[in-house]
Amino acid sequence: MRHHALLRTIDAVARAGSIRKAAEALAITHTALNRRILAFEAELGAPVFERLPRGVRLSPAGELVIHHFRAQVADMARVRSQIADLSGERRGHVSIVSSQALLPYFLPREIAAYRAQHPAVTFEVTRGDREVAEGALVDLSADLALVFEPARLAEVRTAITAPQVVMAVMAADHPLAREAGPVRLRDCLEYPVAAPTDAYGVRRILDAALARSSVRLAPAVTSNSFEFLRAHALAERVVTFQIPIGLPAGGGGGWAQRPLDERDAPPGLLHLCQLRQRALPVAAARFAEQLMRALAA
Repeated sequence: MRHHALLRTIDAVARAGSIRKAAEALAITHTALNRRILAFEAELGAPVFERLPRGVRLSPAGELVIHHFRAQVADMARVRSQIADLSGERRGHVSIVSSQALLPYFLPREIAAYRAQHPAVTFEVTRGDREVAEGALVDLSADLALVFEPARLAEVRTAITAPQVVMAVMAADHPLAREAGPVRLRDCLEYPVAAPTDAYGVRRILDAALARSSVRLAPAVTSNSFEFLRAHALAERVVTFQIPIGLPAGGGGGWAQRPLDERDAPPGLLHLCQLRQRALPVAAARFAEQLMRALAA
């Protein structure tokens, strides 16, 4: 505990990648912060940071120190949450990394429902996919991750998977919107397409589907923002692609949506994950249970 405050500042330096930037955020001088780090390194008997021409990065010894510190902080948060639960007043903090598809509708609705019952619980939601999510779970900066079509995550346990069909999204007056039900991918590609970049699971599903055919995807517009892609479907007669959980329930908003025929593109999987063998704080564990019920519905 004697070094707790200093370790918190070292953690801030590690996240910022710069002693100077961390000092500005902590409202102390660069010289004073550097002096504290040097004194701690001398006591530790090893450098915590490697000094680089532009900033710093954790040394192997620093990685061990920071992992120990973050584990202590996470464990204390779990204990505090359990103590609060004993009194019948749930408190705590839940940190989530999520694919952007869940940010507009699903997570706001679920967090609001949880906080209606437990207003003392606070939340932090960060956008991130696969590698970002795994890193956040491993370094204990996130309790839960919600990611679509992640690569295999070695240190992460999946609590539940939820199938998500790929939806073709277009303006309500688009020719493809005249019919309901599944639509063939080749019919969508007869029109200009606004597609997500290949960093996203939806794009990889489309590319895998087209790899089995002679048709090629040649997007008129690409973006890493699904919000932009939906907006562009209204601005121009293009077809874009998203998963249902990222779309407004029941349509509306000027859009129409039709599922891609599963003969062309099978559903992808949405994963709710946590770090293996980590006991979550009570608030995070209970919120995970709520998410599992919502995703299984």
